[in-house]
Amino acid sequence: MTPRPTTRAETVEAEPAGWQAQKSASTRLQIVEAALRCFVELGYSGTTTTVIAEKAGLSRGAMLHHFPSKIDIVRAAVEHLHAKRLKAFRKAIDKLPRDETRVRRAIEAYWEHVKHPMYTAFLELWVAARTDPELAAILAPAQDAFEREWYRTAVDLFPEWRDTGVNFDLALDLVHYVMDGMAVSFLTHEHGEREKNLLRYLEERLRDLSRRPPAASAG
Repeated sequence: MTPRPTTRAETVEAEPAGWQAQKSASTRLQIVEAALRCFVELGYSGTTTTVIAEKAGLSRGAMLHHFPSKIDIVRAAVEHLHAKRLKAFRKAIDKLPRDETRVRRAIEAYWEHVKHPMYTAFLELWVAARTDPELAAILAPAQDAFEREWYRTAVDLFPEWRDTGVNFDLALDLVHYVMDGMAVSFLTHEHGEREKNLLRYLEERLRDLSRRPPAASAG
């Protein structure tokens, strides 16, 4: 008996079960990365679902099939951004030498981190979150998780600082707040000697803290 030709429907059914899931995941990633580019280029308020769809190369209807609203896209974008930030941060820290240049190299690595466009997207979202409680609720857990990782990494990278007490926390806060301020400032200013001078000065202050007797806790 001559075999019956396979119909299109049967061919689709025979495709690997994970194919549709892979395609859906790929499309979702395409949308999320388009949203992050929009945040950087247009700002949060200038980013609409229509603009995201255009940036992703999709129809608005196709995009809304995966993300029914802008806040759904934002939630997925923050999760994706957080994962990328952690991965990039860990990769940069893992490359640091365990020698006397660690302080300088760590400062340089963190500065490269906050200059990256994905950090610009994060800053843009934080500014918007000031007057948007729903967005703030999405961002806060991701930022808290990153700061915990930042602290654990610093403890691992500088074990000799563990006995400096409050000085260690002060050093981490100094780096964190100075770098954030520089990142915001340099969004509209040229990089150059000012940047290099600030980084050198920051390194000197950190080395001072490492040699100073442990500070008494304000609490």
